[in-house]
Amino acid sequence: MISVNNLGVEFSARPLFSDASFIINKSDRIALVGKNGAGKSTMLKILAGMQSPSAGNITIPKDVTIGYLPQEMATSDDTTLINETRKAFSAQIKRQEELQVLIDQLSQRDDYESESYAKLLEKIEYLNERISMEGTDNMEAETERTLIGLGFKREDFDRPTSEFSGGWRMRIELAKLLLQFPDLLLLDEPTNHLDIESIGWLENFLALKGNAVLLVSHDRAFLDNVTNRTIEINCGKIYDYKVNYSKFVELRQERIAQQMRAYENQQKQIADIKDFIERFRYKATKAVQVQSRIKQLEKIVPIEVDEVDNTRLHLKFPPAPRSGDFPLIIEDLGKAYGDHQVFDHADITLRRGDKVAFVGKNGEGKSTLVKCIMGEIPYTGSLKIGHNIKIGYFAQNQAQLLDPELTVFDTIDHVAVGDVRLKIRDLLGAFMFGQEDIDKKVKVLSGGEKTRLAMLKLLLEPVNFLILDEPTNHLDMRTKDILKDAIKGFDGTVIVVSHDRQFLDGLVDKVYEFGGGKVRENLGGIYDFLRSKRIAELSDLEKRPVDDNQKNVSPPPSSLRQASDSTQVSGDEYKIGGKLSYAQQKEYEKLVRKAERSVKAAEEEISDLEASITEMEVRIADGQCDSDLLGAYDDAQKKLESVMEKWEKASEELESIKTNNPQH
Repeated sequence: MISVNNLGVEFSARPLFSDASFIINKSDRIALVGKNGAGKSTMLKILAGMQSPSAGNITIPKDVTIGYLPQEMATSDDTTLINETRKAFSAQIKRQEELQVLIDQLSQRDDYESESYAKLLEKIEYLNERISMEGTDNMEAETERTLIGLGFKREDFDRPTSEFSGGWRMRIELAKLLLQFPDLLLLDEPTNHLDIESIGWLENFLALKGNAVLLVSHDRAFLDNVTNRTIEINCGKIYDYKVNYSKFVELRQERIAQQMRAYENQQKQIADIKDFIERFRYKATKAVQVQSRIKQLEKIVPIEVDEVDNTRLHLKFPPAPRSGDFPLIIEDLGKAYGDHQVFDHADITLRRGDKVAFVGKNGEGKSTLVKCIMGEIPYTGSLKIGHNIKIGYFAQNQAQLLDPELTVFDTIDHVAVGDVRLKIRDLLGAFMFGQEDIDKKVKVLSGGEKTRLAMLKLLLEPVNFLILDEPTNHLDMRTKDILKDAIKGFDGTVIVVSHDRQFLDGLVDKVYEFGGGKVRENLGGIYDFLRSKRIAELSDLEKRPVDDNQKNVSPPPSSLRQASDSTQVSGDEYKIGGKLSYAQQKEYEKLVRKAERSVKAAEEEISDLEASITEMEVRIADGQCDSDLLGAYDDAQKKLESVMEKWEKASEELESIKTNNPQH
């Protein structure tokens, strides 16, 4: 479909990449990977026609459409959300109008055997197929479905776009791109502005509905769920793998290991040849052999080992000043904006050294509660910060708060004090800012570079309470791992707001779930929390309605509690990250949900019958023993037995599905 031929890009006479060649086919869903600054965003811009290469060319067929979502972009604010999104269909509407014109022309012609008539029919057929494929007969429904999938509410539709934050405006642009249904979708860090529910929705959309996709993301799970091919930019070269990201990592390690073995063998061969030449250079009897070895040495083509990025981001927080035993005590906390109650009656107690996660969809109050802790907004209830607490706060927009006109060096120099000022260049080097980067202005840095710089600022002052709101946005995977290790080694208290389950795994020992206006405590790590919900992904959590009593699965009625307890899923029964295909996993989850609904419906019916029977028993005990009451009592008892049998069958079916899970 699209052919990239010997592409090369240079910045200030420094090659970013060269001789890059690959083909993008119609069904490809490609992950474009490489360290920050390798040229991933540049490659997307070139494919989108927004930047010209220094060498090579790209062949794009005339009728192929391309949609591009950059990390940051200017958005218009002249209309409402729904009207702005409808602009996505301008091309489709134009095609419909063109089709109608051609149909009108066809109706006026009778030269059925002519070549021009045949071409007119072909054009009409093409437009019909295109319009049918795009589903433009259902534009309003698709617009609604897409906006809701990306986290908007129906009451948002008529709001001016100017009322939305930058992250939500990027969602509007993403919605418009998806609705345009381009032949190739270019996405640069699309998950940075999405909550866990919207990420799950986007995964489904791209996997089931999208055409060709080329995306840059640092979310491992998202890449594995969406892509079937990985293109790596490494040290100016392109490597193409027909596998998803996790498999690519394995194959890349094997490639480097093979290159290293071949390199070592060649170096040994070269050393042996040189040793022979030196030993016999001046012996006449060996002159012929020496000349032969010299020629052999000249013909050797050096084996190159792909450069491995060995720079290390050594994140080590300064020793935390000792705080009181309870850094944070929250009791009956509430926050409302006008008539909208974000959450209420929240109770949280953190002990010194606790590491906890805040999870839940956007808008449920995670960042709002953080702002309450930071004293940025008013609230109801009690919130007490412990003795000798020094908070280090990393906000979602921390990177955007940097002064764009300062250089990288000056940004740190302005906050550094004492002996630290003598080590600024070393610190920046540890954060992967080379000598050529130190004098760059902040405004020319990539999103990941800005995030690293903002994180360095946070680390310069000793704190004992870290609050990190989406700290991994714009960080590459290796840097995320290093940051995670640093937080593990931090001896203070930590709150992490994140939708990245892999980042949270092994990091936190308690999870606070935000939803339905409530904040609920869950002991254990992130996968303990997921298992307790009988779900495999944080995104599945968002698909379930949460009521005031957190009834994800209704508690069994009294007569069933003992039996129900025996069928609970243990931590080992639900395996996360099995090797099912995407479609198989979705089908299995569909069967489980259907069986769980049957069990729940039977349990609710039994609860109602038990309540009715109890009420009748009270009346009978009070002497109200008329024939109608006794007849109703007998009928209720018989119905209860029938429903009990139905519950047992539904429970057995659910247990059978889980027992026969192909993941086991």
